[in-house]
Amino acid sequence: MAEASAARTKAVFEFKSATLPLIAVILKTADLDVLAEALDAQLADSPDFFEQEPVVIDLSQLGDEHGAAALDFMALRALLARHQTQPVAVRGGSDAQHAAARAAGLSVAAMPVAPAPRAAAPAPAPVEAANETPQIVREVPVPASGTLVIDKPLRSGQQVYARGGDVIVLEVVNFGAEVIADGHIHVYAPLRGKAIAGARGNTEARIFSTCMEAQLVAIAGIYRTSEVALPADVAGKCAQVRLDNEKLVFDAISS
Repeated sequence: MAEASAARTKAVFEFKSATLPLIAVILKTADLDVLAEALDAQLADSPDFFEQEPVVIDLSQLGDEHGAAALDFMALRALLARHQTQPVAVRGGSDAQHAAARAAGLSVAAMPVAPAPRAAAPAPAPVEAANETPQIVREVPVPASGTLVIDKPLRSGQQVYARGGDVIVLEVVNFGAEVIADGHIHVYAPLRGKAIAGARGNTEARIFSTCMEAQLVAIAGIYRTSEVALPADVAGKCAQVRLDNEKLVFDAISS
């Protein structure tokens, strides 16, 4: 009898570990009014961008100042849900914040924050923006094929990191957005934000775009910003970026 019951149970369900893509909203302020204003401004053009995707609320950059210890997680959940996300967990923060998050129906995730790539060279943002604007990070494990495909536009403040492989982006990478990969980066659309390939030191990595207008490009820690104008045969055109003896080289790609 017990064996038959166990067999039926096994046939009905299984518990397995799963590696799923998640969006992390990295809070840089505990003031929900400021946060609401920043989210409204950032996502105004694409109100349905997230399509009810699950998100993790990252508290790692919040200190105890400005009432962060008493963060209203119920109000925060409602605010994020208003922008078509589904908050499911928090990470980082204090024990008191974890207790408050659990009381609001959120779990506590022991998820590591994505490490900063070696090419951490962008010009620092103004202090006001760094203190008030949430950073939306899409941490997506690369599939077994070795290539991650992103088929949505990336807005300012959003970051995609293809850990362990290549990334293909089929829509525009807007100014202020960031695409990071341990391998190659392919953008079949205007590349206006930041592209960081070979993030863990792969000097053979390359960056490709059908419209090269990047704010910053970097390969294996060697970078170049838009302060240095792109060559005329590359700017706004189909091009690639590669390393040659620790120097970034821009090549036009003829169609």
